[in-house]
Amino acid sequence: MNKDVYILGIESSCDETSVSIVKNGCEDIATVVLSQMDTHANFGGVVPEIASRMHVENITLVIEECLTKAGMTIKDVDAIAITYGPGLIGSLLVGVVAAQTLSYIYDKPLVPVHHIAGHIYANNLTRKMEFPLMALVVSGGHTELVYMEDNYSFKKIGGTLDDAVGEAYDKVARVIDLPYPGGPLVDKLSYEGKDVYQLPLPLDDDTYNFSFSGLKSAVINLVHNCNQRGEMINKENLAASFQSRVVEILTKKTIKALKEYNVKNLIVAGGVAANSGIRNGLKKVCDKNGINLTIPELKYCTDNATMIASAGYFAYKLGRRANIDLKAMSNDNLK
Repeated sequence: MNKDVYILGIESSCDETSVSIVKNGCEDIATVVLSQMDTHANFGGVVPEIASRMHVENITLVIEECLTKAGMTIKDVDAIAITYGPGLIGSLLVGVVAAQTLSYIYDKPLVPVHHIAGHIYANNLTRKMEFPLMALVVSGGHTELVYMEDNYSFKKIGGTLDDAVGEAYDKVARVIDLPYPGGPLVDKLSYEGKDVYQLPLPLDDDTYNFSFSGLKSAVINLVHNCNQRGEMINKENLAASFQSRVVEILTKKTIKALKEYNVKNLIVAGGVAANSGIRNGLKKVCDKNGINLTIPELKYCTDNATMIASAGYFAYKLGRRANIDLKAMSNDNLK
């Protein structure tokens, strides 16, 4: 009988301080997420210096709370998994130093986890990932299609050429005077409006790349021109039109990739996977094309350490280790 493996994960890449213990890569034993959202909302976005300072204040408390919640000690875990990048360098450093310290003091293996790998493996907490699969990564900083033949086999077949989808949502929200974080509010408003504004379908070509800057600019120009003419913008209708284009291009290119690679399994990863319009749009096309769709629970879509511990389990089993001099990296390719 195989021994159960417990991984303690630490995530601090942006403005959430999170620690989790996951069993065998799929069972959430205990997770604590301390969000700074209310603080950063006062500034209309994440302020890196404030984020890193708050991580310093909270990291030890969150580790202790997670262990108490699990009824475990550091000695009971098999390894420490840490988000080393990409993300805000100051925020990442806090988590990396905490993980290095625990690894050194308690003689536990240190497992480096790429932030996007974490988002991908959040799906394993919902249902065991079946290969081969296609992963659609949609977040504030990423929009990518990643083909996987097996665990930790990442082949990026397309990505954003400019704005990521989550970034576009937040910028559109700002243009129509919605408070931070605006992405979820645009999603909510879209259900109260109709797709009546003439907006372009962004980068509608044969590649698997994405581009949302043109769509964002079209929204900005539309609002500016209406203001110049003294016309009232219908926020609900504009949100509906914007979201309609986003969902259409994401679903169109994702289904094309699934067919070309002859893959029947699709997983969705990243904070924007919480968007109900995208979730519903993908479900509709997957049902129509006989594709097995997996999307993480909402609590595992946004940044959390559960996904890092889950990804860390598979990295640990594959023998991936970091030295005590592991560097935090603001940018790094998925590998």
